[in-house]
Amino acid sequence: MTRIDEFLAYLSIERGLADNTLESYGRDISQFEEFIGGTFNTRLEDATENIIMSYIKAMKDQGKATSSISRTISSIRGFYSFIFDEGLTEHNPAADILCPKRERTLPQILNSDEVIALLEAPTTHTPSGIRDRAMLETMYATGMRVSELVSLNLGDIDTYMGYVKCIGKGSKERIIPMGQIASMWVETYLRLARPKMLKGRRGKAIFLNYRGKRLTRQGFWKITKAYAKKVGISKHVTPHILRHCFATHLLENGADLRSVQEMLGHSDIATTEIYTHLTKGKLKEIYDRTHPRAGRGK
Repeated sequence: MTRIDEFLAYLSIERGLADNTLESYGRDISQFEEFIGGTFNTRLEDATENIIMSYIKAMKDQGKATSSISRTISSIRGFYSFIFDEGLTEHNPAADILCPKRERTLPQILNSDEVIALLEAPTTHTPSGIRDRAMLETMYATGMRVSELVSLNLGDIDTYMGYVKCIGKGSKERIIPMGQIASMWVETYLRLARPKMLKGRRGKAIFLNYRGKRLTRQGFWKITKAYAKKVGISKHVTPHILRHCFATHLLENGADLRSVQEMLGHSDIATTEIYTHLTKGKLKEIYDRTHPRAGRGK
């Protein structure tokens, strides 16, 4: 799998981007790779800021539309941010290249009934079903990224105290509370299902596939899609949507932004602010319930 393929897989699985968007990203990076290979005899991993700026200048000289150049810059920035965060390169040559500001939008959010239906979709009469229920419950209970979830090892989850330790972007460790229901399903999985999936082998990964190896992001993506289809959810569902639901539902029920930021592992609170999209009806409900002068005069 090439670096571009890894980046596109991340965009698909972690961020749930549509196929046509993925094609645009892939085309942008491939054209950039072709340019720097032919002009500078340089690999993607070895590009410098000056090389990227040369490519941007070349696009301008070719008369490319401003919108096309802006999208390409965004693609290049996203690619290098990904491989830097994944430890695939020691520097991010696009870090200081300005990218036009874009309006940040959220994908569709599942309502509470849809979340419950998705969480309860696995048939828990088999080891894989118990594993799937434990993973879905943990995703929604903690708001972890799917890459963080599948990277969990034994000792990272304390089901008695109710917390999980994970390593996020930039190798930053954080501790996230985990509710009783998710803790119960993880404990059930570790006690009843995981030993059967190991089949006598040893391993440190918590969540395993049918071969007793660590479950991949792609594997969990397919699992989530299948359960969404099973319960009739028509929205575009990926594992990442449970992270969005986690943040949105916390804020809707009164959690403060800083706490949600810490649990999500966002370095910039502006990233967390995209979740403050409460409906006017919800805001009115909160206002009526909490403001001492909200009641109408008599």
